[in-house]
Amino acid sequence: MRTRQLLISFLALMCSTYLHAQVFDDYFTDNTLRIDYIFAGDRNQQNIYVDQLSKTKGWFGRRKRLNQLPLEGNGQITVTDSLTGKVIYRHSFSTLFQEWISTEESKNTPKSFENVFLVPFPQRTAIVRVDLFDYHQNVSSSLTHVVDPSDILIRCLPLTSNKCVTLQQASDTTNCIKIAYVAEGYTKNQMNSFLEDAKIATEALFEHEPFKTMRGVFNIVCVESESKEEGTSIPHDNKWKDTVLGSHFDTFYSQRYLTTLHLKRLHDALSGIPYEHIIVLVNTSQYGGGGIYNSYNLSSTKHKHFRPVVVHEFGHSFGGLADEYEYTDSDPMYFSDTEPWEPNITTKHNFGLKWQNLIDEGKAGLVEGGGYQTKGVWRGLPDCRMRTNEHKDFCPVCQQALQRLIDFYVK
Repeated sequence: MRTRQLLISFLALMCSTYLHAQVFDDYFTDNTLRIDYIFAGDRNQQNIYVDQLSKTKGWFGRRKRLNQLPLEGNGQITVTDSLTGKVIYRHSFSTLFQEWISTEESKNTPKSFENVFLVPFPQRTAIVRVDLFDYHQNVSSSLTHVVDPSDILIRCLPLTSNKCVTLQQASDTTNCIKIAYVAEGYTKNQMNSFLEDAKIATEALFEHEPFKTMRGVFNIVCVESESKEEGTSIPHDNKWKDTVLGSHFDTFYSQRYLTTLHLKRLHDALSGIPYEHIIVLVNTSQYGGGGIYNSYNLSSTKHKHFRPVVVHEFGHSFGGLADEYEYTDSDPMYFSDTEPWEPNITTKHNFGLKWQNLIDEGKAGLVEGGGYQTKGVWRGLPDCRMRTNEHKDFCPVCQQALQRLIDFYVK
């Protein structure tokens, strides 16, 4: 009886694997559709516009669980087959535009932001919908448009001229998580320094669980994108640099918030290279960084806290983890009637399966404070890599969330 049950389970697994593979081949070609959008507006009204569509050779994202979301995110992109009406691909993300909407500037001054999303290239006409959510997870803006794969205005992008170096090859390159380091503020003669910084970042990342145990499922490359000038722009010191990605501190007037608004430049630098998650290394000794879920992680490399910062920001950009520290004067971003989508904080509105199992096992609890708020938001433990640079590990709550996400991509 036991043998028969094992055989049935094995056949079910094989059938599931077969169906996953067939779904991709039935609806997509082995190419990437890059869709550039402009998100624009202010606090009161937001709009989404199609900028341009491009095609590159190879699809380097997941080929299974295509119609499932890794996390809910602050936004989602959905691809539907026009013939069958089936959802054939979904992905989630966060954006700087949505962060900016919470700033004072957005109350009076409309602005626009570049955004770039990659989806597998459809075999036939598809319907693409982009949704942005507010803090109550209601749709705040939405756009639906049709993509005809035979459209002559879909530009075929050539392979980038940037040199690409493989830093770590996954044990199975057909089923892995692909990370690309991108150089920012490194001149032509500083690429050896960039590669060394990438190695430091990699070793820092894989010192932490669950990345340490799961190291074999990550494929990592380094993209030698050259800048004309060294460093990055520091507006509060009136220092402006000519760099490949135009990055700068003082994002939203926060001195240590280091980002780039030029997402089209970023993806141009990666054209044709196998990547899914991006870590931008910035050649500066100024302290700071930024991590945006399923967009990019950007970290300064010459500061003493480079190692913990790049790991922390990867917790944001890859893991969708929330900051677990708080500010006494912060405007609320989380409310008692809405459960945060981030897996490491809760408002107790719908705690559900987040980390109740760890509470039952005595490995975590509910500690008030997190998501920039002193009240009304709870984290799992007093300290964590997502709270302070001094704490050496991700807490058990974050480790569990990261493991679940890794499993989503590769198992």
